[in-house]
Amino acid sequence: MEPMPMPFPDFIMSLPALDLPFPEEVVQSRAICSDEGLCVFFTFLQDMELPAHSHGAQWGSVVEGEIEFTIGGETRIYRPGDSYSIPAGVEHGALIKAGTRVIDVFAEPDRYPIRGR
Repeated sequence: MEPMPMPFPDFIMSLPALDLPFPEEVVQSRAICSDEGLCVFFTFLQDMELPAHSHGAQWGSVVEGEIEFTIGGETRIYRPGDSYSIPAGVEHGALIKAGTRVIDVFAEPDRYPIRGR
């Protein structure tokens, strides 16, 4: 049985969700958006493979769980308390374990659309 992640607090879960290209039964999101960037609280409910891709700059921190991230050809395991910084245009992909929670900040405020907007 897959571990259930500890939920983010209610006030975070009341933030708007994003329209992601992944099913909500696999990954849930809540977000804060400004003109300067997008801050996303991700909860991975199932194991997920994030295909290699690139976009604007991204920074993130693992709150719970584990991610095997390949960033610019270098693979590393990230666990709670670890953070990562992905420069703009650098290809990256990941294997994310069920039960993982992360906070990601994107330099692109429109990286993912807010659901319902």
